[in-house]
Amino acid sequence: MNVPKWLPLLLGFVSAVGPLATDMYLPGLPAIETEFAAAAGASQITLAAWLLGLGIGQVMQGTLSDRFGRRWPLLLGMGLFTVSSVGCALASGMAGLAVWRVLGAIGGSAGMVIPRAIVRDHVTGNRAARLMSQQMLVMGAAPILAPSLGGLLINVTGWRGIFWFQAGFGVAAIMLAAWALPDSLAPQDRMRVDLIGLLRRWRAILIEPVFAAHALVAGSVALAVFAYLGGVPGIYQHRFGLTPVGSGQMFGANALAFIAATQINGLLAVRVGSARLLGWGVGLFAVSSAAVAVFCFGGISGFWGLTIPLTAMLAATGWMSPNAAVGALARHAGQAGSASALLGTVQYGLGAIGGATVAMLAGAGTVPMGAVMLAASVLAVVAARLRPRG
Repeated sequence: MNVPKWLPLLLGFVSAVGPLATDMYLPGLPAIETEFAAAAGASQITLAAWLLGLGIGQVMQGTLSDRFGRRWPLLLGMGLFTVSSVGCALASGMAGLAVWRVLGAIGGSAGMVIPRAIVRDHVTGNRAARLMSQQMLVMGAAPILAPSLGGLLINVTGWRGIFWFQAGFGVAAIMLAAWALPDSLAPQDRMRVDLIGLLRRWRAILIEPVFAAHALVAGSVALAVFAYLGGVPGIYQHRFGLTPVGSGQMFGANALAFIAATQINGLLAVRVGSARLLGWGVGLFAVSSAAVAVFCFGGISGFWGLTIPLTAMLAATGWMSPNAAVGALARHAGQAGSASALLGTVQYGLGAIGGATVAMLAGAGTVPMGAVMLAASVLAVVAARLRPRG
């Protein structure tokens, strides 16, 4: 099937809702606590609410897109995200903000799940890996821009301006999708099962060996990345004396490494093969994550002793993420939405564990982050070894 050249750009723009809504408001957490007269750290409940909503929304949106097609669930999901962002901007307390974040995540999940299913509707195999990499070029810009843009908006408009911006992003996504995105799932291919049948389908997907192995590889990425997001800013600022702006620049540099790797992956996917590229990525990821763990346990020290393996780890995820997604969805053409949703649930479930572990054990220094990174490297290697070949 011929794929329009603009499709990866559009899908990447819509997919960016996840990292944008996750990262952009983090600089505003202290200001939120101050305005609501909450204890230090109380605003973390809003991040936990976002992750909870993603866990619910991933499965919900994937199922809806398999039943009703890709277009309308995507438009309605982004509509809910937009309305919820307005609710966040107008929230009068921490509890209300948390509720709107849950609803926003449920809606925003459509922008994270359905584009992967659309890719699977169009192409498979190495061509799918290439298309997924092109999509991640746009999606990968969000983690670079989000923290800096969030900090700028806080200075100009206060923390509420962040959510007004996200509402505007949602409107733009709806307009672009409504104007340019046709439905890629034909009516005759849509799923028609009852609840029992749906649960059986989910079980069948989860225990299917190819899906399970690739989902765990993708989950190892989320496990490490959420630990990185939770632990590294404090290390850069408290141990190495970087300012928040300097720390944000390091995040941007690492995100650039991720983007560069996704584009290299896209160029090599057809020639080398998605499965081989995934193996290369897992090898680099395992070594670099283990090196970060060694730093955290005190085995190596210094700014570059942390930065070099971190950059290598983020580059490895640029190889792993698109190829793991392609592998997970490879045998589920008729239920790509459900498979994409379950893949996201595995990823964000493990990511939440990684981030929560680092947050709850913050008083133990760098050791929790190191332990999570080490666990991620082991999980990646084991899952990759268990991948069925052929």
